[in-house]
Amino acid sequence: MTETKTLETGTTTLGLIAKDAVVIAADSKSTIGYMVESKMARKVFPLDDHIGMTIAGNVGDALMVVRILKAQFKLFKLDRGPITTKAAATLLSNILQGNKYYPYLNMFVLGGYDVNGPGIYSFDPVGGFDNHDKFYSTGSGSPFVYGILEANYKENMDVDDAVALAVKSVRSAIERDIGSGGRMIIVAVIDKNGYRELSPAELKKYM
Repeated sequence: MTETKTLETGTTTLGLIAKDAVVIAADSKSTIGYMVESKMARKVFPLDDHIGMTIAGNVGDALMVVRILKAQFKLFKLDRGPITTKAAATLLSNILQGNKYYPYLNMFVLGGYDVNGPGIYSFDPVGGFDNHDKFYSTGSGSPFVYGILEANYKENMDVDDAVALAVKSVRSAIERDIGSGGRMIIVAVIDKNGYRELSPAELKKYM
């Protein structure tokens, strides 16, 4: 009988609202127990042209949620046009709540830009969500991230400063959290032009 191993991540993810944009970011280390399974794990995903999400927790569960949301957003777009960030958050909350007895073992940060401007939401594994703050972090590295964000976040930061703060926060967690690391930091900006991930060359100036 073959034993099935569960891939989990010690993780650092975050999302914050900048002036007319949302910035989401994450490290790239995944683990199985005490072994590093990957140094280039993806924890930031585009869900639609104007919505992205970070994942923390069980990778298999998270990827299933990503696939469900992408499919539902496409169906919604065909019927009614692009989904709003708030509607996307409600859908994700309903999916997680509907599976609370066999929960997806994850926490998510979902961000997007629509006619109402930038928006960001944080979710627990059973569908509880919050959008009252301007920044969120999930995963084992989140205490270190929150220390940086609480001290340095400012309302209406320009995108360049917000990206710099996101990179600084993830790097701080990588330095102190044994579950976070990897070979890269993935950062995405979502604004009126849509979802865009920064290239390694673009990120160099923030390192």
